[in-house]
Amino acid sequence: MSKSNYRQAKKLNNIYLDYAASVSPNTSSIHTLGQKAKEKLKLAREETASILNARPSEIIFTSGATESNNLAIQGLVFAFQEKLEKFMPHIITTNIEHASVLETFKLLKERKLAEVSIVPVEANGIVDPKKIKKEIKKNTILVSVMYANNEIGTIQPIKEIAKEIRHYKKINKRNNIFFHTDVVQAVNYLNINVAELGVDMLSLSGSKIEGAGRVGVFYKKSSVPLVNLFGGGDQEFGFRPGTENLPEILKFVSAFKISQKIKEEEKKRLKNLQDYFFKKLCESFFFLGPRFSGALTPARPFKKETFAEFFVNGDLENRLPNNINITIPDIPSDLLVIELSAKGIMASAKSACKAGDGKASHVIEAIRKITTSFEPVSSPPRKGGEDTEVDGSLRFSMGRGTTKKDIDRTIKALEEILTKLKKWYN
Repeated sequence: MSKSNYRQAKKLNNIYLDYAASVSPNTSSIHTLGQKAKEKLKLAREETASILNARPSEIIFTSGATESNNLAIQGLVFAFQEKLEKFMPHIITTNIEHASVLETFKLLKERKLAEVSIVPVEANGIVDPKKIKKEIKKNTILVSVMYANNEIGTIQPIKEIAKEIRHYKKINKRNNIFFHTDVVQAVNYLNINVAELGVDMLSLSGSKIEGAGRVGVFYKKSSVPLVNLFGGGDQEFGFRPGTENLPEILKFVSAFKISQKIKEEEKKRLKNLQDYFFKKLCESFFFLGPRFSGALTPARPFKKETFAEFFVNGDLENRLPNNINITIPDIPSDLLVIELSAKGIMASAKSACKAGDGKASHVIEAIRKITTSFEPVSSPPRKGGEDTEVDGSLRFSMGRGTTKKDIDRTIKALEEILTKLKKWYN
């Protein structure tokens, strides 16, 4: 029993002899402290549901978004297989999803449990809703598209995708195609009202919310048929057995409410910082333009002594306000991350879940495949004039603690690093 719970029990002249259930009062216990814990959990669920514009009975607390995504995808596939004998469900996603979605799709395909369609995004990192609709067929049961990409920050047209799915369902008189979105990266900045988005399932995680701890949330519309993936107790409406992590859930809800309260203000502040970051990059390095554009003219004069080129990965407008993702051609991503780290700047080359695996980012590869290679006239000649496997993609993602001074220090560090590295990577 935690010190606070111990003091609470002693203050009320209670003796706690239910350590076998949990060292903190278990929400499933029928004694006084257990019921008080249950009430706290109930309130936390109600507050979470209110923010999402959902019913409390549609909110399931999980360990994180990976579990929530798996519950959405596998839970739906298995539900259809249990209901319909010899039925092969068809599921659709994009080629820039988080690994917890893409790898789950691939796993189901490898085990011959589902037919899979992976829709490529456009060169700007945004999927065309009509291409999603084009993939829907008679046995389609699920479309899963992330709200905002975790690497390049591009915002997907979730409402438009939902509209295309509804149109297909209406024309074909079907009501058993469900739409899931992962809002982990979007939660701090974008509208997450499930009714307005038009989604049937939604995943989010406290790991991207300041002070929220390690808790996930899974929203499941009451009409969605789902089966649980784990055996055990009846917690979380039978979909997530195991004693609820109440301390972390309460911490999550408190932080979640704060993040929504300051959302607009923080979004505006970070957008100004993002613009400033891009401005400073253009002053120091040669801006080749967005990867999907032919615009190769630098926005302003750059410092020739620290000459280096860079692309911006992903759409310049439809992106999260805290995301800057650039490619510095011909320099390995991991080397840039390590060099920055040595100067006290913590950035990344791709998703933390896949960092250190020695492979290129699947997101950058996805938009690179459909981008025309070109050689800017005013830049020094590049080897082969094409993107290479060592092109350095850097993700800088800002948060509440980020300031202009942090950006100035980052740009100065990059200048020093690239001045040094250009001697070997020219």
